[in-house]
Amino acid sequence: MTLQTTITVAPGQSGRLDKQLAQLLPTVSRSQLQKWIDDGQVLVNGQAVKAKFKVKVGDVIQVDEPAPQTIDLAPEKMPLEIVYEDEDVLVVNKPQGMVVHPAAGHPNHTLVNGLLYHSPLSTINGEFRPGIVHRIDKDTSGLLMVAKNDVAHQSLAAQLKAKTTTREYVALVHGVIQEQQGTINAPLARSPKDRKKQAVVADGRAAVTHFRVLERFAAYTLVACRLETGRTHQIRVHMKYINHPLAGDPLYGPRKTLPGAGQYLHARLLGFQHPKQGRRVTVTAPLPAAFQAMIEKLRKTAPKQD
Repeated sequence: MTLQTTITVAPGQSGRLDKQLAQLLPTVSRSQLQKWIDDGQVLVNGQAVKAKFKVKVGDVIQVDEPAPQTIDLAPEKMPLEIVYEDEDVLVVNKPQGMVVHPAAGHPNHTLVNGLLYHSPLSTINGEFRPGIVHRIDKDTSGLLMVAKNDVAHQSLAAQLKAKTTTREYVALVHGVIQEQQGTINAPLARSPKDRKKQAVVADGRAAVTHFRVLERFAAYTLVACRLETGRTHQIRVHMKYINHPLAGDPLYGPRKTLPGAGQYLHARLLGFQHPKQGRRVTVTAPLPAAFQAMIEKLRKTAPKQD
């Protein structure tokens, strides 16, 4: 259900769509307006456009505002695999299929609900993302660092921005990569063709992924990916960009792929400087059983190495 607002651009209201909407709808935050534009919920003369599109007198702007959804952010008792914890920070090994924080469509049973039952969390990231410094996709498994207070959150967020954290993933991709290692430097932004996807876009945000081959199979390659930046779906989009999409990926992969519960992607290593103690903290998490079982199965089909 949506609430529809229709606006006809009047004299003095011409210019960039996002800037004009901010003046026309002063009770809506700029970040929310940007999201609506990105999600195709703002149309100009019946067409989805970008935020920088320039509207002119007589243009009709239609805003489909989602009806507010009630989310009760309550602590929930649930099993959590915490691999590191002290009074300032914890690192959790998130299972595949678990949503990180509440949002439309996922109001509860998220990682945040479980974390709130376990421990106090920082408040910097807002009401529905307490403690969450960075995220991983629902169907990606692995390590996530969580701030238990605001001081720790500020430190960890600054480290991410300065690119001093270490984040390594293991991915199973389609095709046999011939190079032993490589770097993908391609800017990312929301896809202009499909608003649910990210894509390599010339004027997108800088995104860099370093990869190295761990093992080759008959039609797949196991790689380790280190993130220099942390854009949405970065590894999934970058590997598709070099024609090696992730196995099992329902959004970016081919229709014919390996069976499973989603993309074969696991955050296996996380390193950061402790927010207060200053020492380096490095934690690892083994591959999930289903991921490891698929690797064992593929090894039986792999060509013999010289």
